[in-house]
Amino acid sequence: MWFKPALSVVVASAVPNLALFAFGRLDLVMYTMAGSLCALYGHSLPYARRARTVAGVVVGMLIGMAISLVTASLTDSTAVLIAVGALLAAGQKVLCDATRIGPPGPVIFTFVTSAALFAPQHLGQVPGHLALTVAAGAVSWLVTVGPALLRREGPERRATARALAAAAAYADDPGHRTRHAAAAAVHTAWQTLLAAGRPTPVRRELERLVVHAEAALARGALGAHPGVHGRPVGDAHGGGHARTADRDSERALTAVVTRTGDHELEARVAGPDRLRAWARQTRARGPVPTPPPAPGTAEELFGIDAERAARRTAGRRDARRAVLRALAPGSPLLPIAARALIGCALAGYVSMAVGVGRPYWAIVTAASLYQANVTLSWNRALQRTLGNLLGVLVFAAVLPVSRTSSLALIGCCLFFNFAAEALITRNYWLGSIAVTPMALLVLEFGGTHPAGELIGDRVLDTVIGAAVGILAAMAVTNRRATGRLERALAATDRARAHAVHVIAAPAPAPAALDAARRGLTGSLVELREAGDTAAGEWWQRALPEEHILAAEQAGHRTLAATATRQGLIAPAPENGAV
Repeated sequence: MWFKPALSVVVASAVPNLALFAFGRLDLVMYTMAGSLCALYGHSLPYARRARTVAGVVVGMLIGMAISLVTASLTDSTAVLIAVGALLAAGQKVLCDATRIGPPGPVIFTFVTSAALFAPQHLGQVPGHLALTVAAGAVSWLVTVGPALLRREGPERRATARALAAAAAYADDPGHRTRHAAAAAVHTAWQTLLAAGRPTPVRRELERLVVHAEAALARGALGAHPGVHGRPVGDAHGGGHARTADRDSERALTAVVTRTGDHELEARVAGPDRLRAWARQTRARGPVPTPPPAPGTAEELFGIDAERAARRTAGRRDARRAVLRALAPGSPLLPIAARALIGCALAGYVSMAVGVGRPYWAIVTAASLYQANVTLSWNRALQRTLGNLLGVLVFAAVLPVSRTSSLALIGCCLFFNFAAEALITRNYWLGSIAVTPMALLVLEFGGTHPAGELIGDRVLDTVIGAAVGILAAMAVTNRRATGRLERALAATDRARAHAVHVIAAPAPAPAALDAARRGLTGSLVELREAGDTAAGEWWQRALPEEHILAAEQAGHRTLAATATRQGLIAPAPENGAV
């Protein structure tokens, strides 16, 4: 639900704010706010993983706050504070991208730690301020994990509903974009269900629903590429891509698909209307719909159990290795971190040069721009600038109301907190309109400031941060994006070749089929992300567009053949999946 992160942060902020109001110490709100904003994270994750993720976010926020507060207590040099803020912003960017923590990403960390850098204090005050952050972070953890007591499978239900809706959209309007969206949604649903832990009766029904979404996706892929029945799967585009797979396996795959044609799949796969109805029921608070068996349901669930068992032994180790690879030399994330470092530092120094005393907002504005590529960063810069400038006008309008009483100030902050988080995922510039007055009102907890000075500094910081930030994005190229694309293409070739060999076996084990299909799905999702990222960078060598298209189409045909094959075999008790 789009409003749940917004409600979570409102509750997580209201509790410490009202406690500080009761003690007459609203000047400490900035330190509790650092912990309260942790409630924005992890809302798409199952509750078991969400608990670990939000705890990690609180620890990360605490470390960032400790660095900022200690630095602020040791020096009042604006130049040094800007340098530390830029280093923190770059580190937070690369760590959030490497761990794929999800929205709202690094910008919340950068906002809080940059503001804390310019909060004067003594070294002896730091432990108490950090204790407030920890206490508010504990409240955030309880707020984000607490709903598990009422609806334990809520995140899994939402992920499954999105997969069903995306599959229905693809069935209604087959195309490249809808196919990728459906494949990504189904992949995410499986990842969510696998991360949820041991299966429950509700999760079993959700798994059966995702199998239906996969079957609809497979039916669409077969219908979109009818040539798969008449010649080897990899030769549909002239054979260039097929050379990555063994010819004998290709012929065997063709025989499998021909023998189990799409007419059989058509008869047993749910249509788009039924998929949408199931999606609505799954999102609702009632019982999960119980669908009839889709093709290959039993085999699919055997494979899911096998993968779940494997994850219990190696999942966290593999996740740590993935993070280390993302941080290693040669990673495509490092140029993005360099952009953040250079852009944030330059934005802060330019803002300082024009007379802004605490240029943290210039750092935050620059840091918020850096997306996966230059094109997305440019779009974000335009939206951020427009939203912030309009937000300044909103702040000027509500400032007199907020100064009527402390409770009015708390109420205004909570309102803009909710508005910012409810709107920003739906329309970034509209959400930015609410972010600006919220950030400015937080300063009022420490004492009133001249409105003209606040507004003038914020306008300057916004314009400088956006302009300098986008210039840094253009100057620091990310040529590693093409390398990532080439690696994704190679990984897709390998995953597809492996799937072809598994399908062509006389009696492949259900767990092997399921692992091959899921590996190919993941590689196709990564290939599309890598392709979109590389396409938005400039100063790149020419992209292999035809190779990408051929790889995606051949991969989706192989996925369709895998789904068809799974509908024919019987689960073997000795396959180790149970």
